Amino acid sequence: MGDMRDMDMKPNSDIKLLSGNSNRALAETIAAKLFRPITDARVEKFADSEVWVEIYDNMRGEDVFIVQPTSSPANDSLMELLVITDALKRASAGRITAVVPYFGYARQDRKHAPRTPITAKLVANLITKAGADRVLTVDLHAGQIQGFFDIPVDNLYATPVFAHHATTMKVEGNDKRLMVVSPDVGGVVRARTFAETIDADLAVIDKRREKAGVVAEMNVLGDVEGRICILYDDIVDSAGTLCRAAEALLERGAAEVHAMCTHGVLSEKAVDRVEKSALKSLAITDSIDQSHLAANSKIKIVSIGPMLAAAIDSISRQDSVSRLFEKAPIS
Repeated sequence: MGDMRDMDMKPNSDIKLLSGNSNRALAETIAAKLFRPITDARVEKFADSEVWVEIYDNMRGEDVFIVQPTSSPANDSLMELLVITDALKRASAGRITAVVPYFGYARQDRKHAPRTPITAKLVANLITKAGADRVLTVDLHAGQIQGFFDIPVDNLYATPVFAHHATTMKVEGNDKRLMVVSPDVGGVVRARTFAETIDADLAVIDKRREKAGVVAEMNVLGDVEGRICILYDDIVDSAGTLCRAAEALLERGAAEVHAMCTHGVLSEKAVDRVEKSALKSLAITDSIDQSHLAANSKIKIVSIGPMLAAAIDSISRQDSVSRLFEKAPIS
């Protein structure tokens, strides 16, 4: 599909937008696309770090969208979302949609060992109990998390946004050499969909682990000789596996390696690791606030603000959201 930045939307006066503190810049991008202001509110903390919220506009009967990814600091961001939702519920808002572009705690979506939590389900319960009527998110770590909610969930995909970004490589005449690479077997469906979208071939990296968190060996399944490879994933955290995957592809003859990951968690020394790696570029979205990366040479930021604005507008108008993302995977 085309670039969503080209989509024209008519002003929708029925929408009320609120923003927490985790990604104000993204909320402003969405607001500008919707021709709507961000509702005047204070989201602050008491001296002991308790979240304190006061909303100054009348919310009675309104269709309200809270833009608040639950990214680092994850606990603070989550509590802000819950407290804002509670404030809106008590203010008699007509419908409350939690817009959570990055859904924190999603990586703990099952019991991988005895006596471990399923935090994705816990957070789903918290958001629902706080009073949200609907959730809008992007590239959930696992699709089944939608089933943890007893309210509607719209899980959008960054595929069209990255597909547009990939055209910058096609302009250089490299389109026939592009190859999408899934960094692990579990991400094959996601990578295949992206490959089909940009009309590229697909390869897979099979990781062998000595123990949890430690990759001992990487086998490349597919011929990458002379190809321009794009490692495609939903989350880049420490970037260790991503950088090792780039090395493995180059060792097997890849011409160059790029990466595209929806959520740039980029914890600890990840940014420095990417800068020193064999990766030519890493594209991430602004689902998590990345304002501190503006001067970074390898990490590029593409905005999902227009895509979220289009989805919010469709939800408000009781229109189909899926029609906007026809090439997204269904599982």
